Amino acid sequence: MKAIILAAGYATRLYPLTRDRAKSLLPIHGRPIIDYLIDQLHTIPDVDRIYVISNHRFAHQFEAWAAERENLDKTAVKHNIPIDVLDDQTTSEDDRLGAIGDLQYCIDQYEIDDDLIVLAGDNLFTGSLVNAWRVFRTHQQDMLLAAHLAADEDPKRFAIAQIDDLGMVQHLEEKPQQPRSDLAVYAIYFYRRDTVPLIREYLASGNNPDAPGHFPVWLHTRKPIRVHLLEGLCIDIGTPKAYQDVMTTFPVSTHDEHHQK
Repeated sequence: MKAIILAAGYATRLYPLTRDRAKSLLPIHGRPIIDYLIDQLHTIPDVDRIYVISNHRFAHQFEAWAAERENLDKTAVKHNIPIDVLDDQTTSEDDRLGAIGDLQYCIDQYEIDDDLIVLAGDNLFTGSLVNAWRVFRTHQQDMLLAAHLAADEDPKRFAIAQIDDLGMVQHLEEKPQQPRSDLAVYAIYFYRRDTVPLIREYLASGNNPDAPGHFPVWLHTRKPIRVHLLEGLCIDIGTPKAYQDVMTTFPVSTHDEHHQK
């Protein structure tokens, strides 16, 4: 299984925090956001490579981070996974490829022909990714990770799913004007190997290359997709206030303390 972390956005809503630093590299409790994703990926036994796709402006920052992270992991973790940073060669909002465009770019550059786990580089969550992986392996179906929204969350900011009693997607819509449920899909996706070529088909048909949630909206009308409910916190950092709030809502774990030493 290969892991792809989408981190090529420009996060203009977070200016000035992200004017000179990639959103995924903003610190939470002294560690960059992306570190928490890598920690989770290290728990999955069959992830054997991690690809981080960045834009050209911030690729050097990710390369410096990856070198430091890999050096630490050689002695700190048992399951050390190589990290490749890919520059998508874009420099602004005007020429960006979009999240799904970046996903295909990464697949093409590394000739990926394997099961995939795809994560947005600004995700923060406390639920167990390895538990989700076990469900994916058990059922061998494409799978989305979701959580019920808190009462004060706006469902129009998310992809919203309706599922049946077996957890299978019945309806899925990106940022709906009239949400059919409070089940929000977060940007964490498990895709089967035979699904990977459909990403190219999706793009070739002229579909939206931007938000990663658009692809599973298209896919669920063609293949069965399962939803796995994440336990714990799921945090979408979209504004400077949300970033400040996360400092108090996201817990410091013993793993964090280990890395801060």
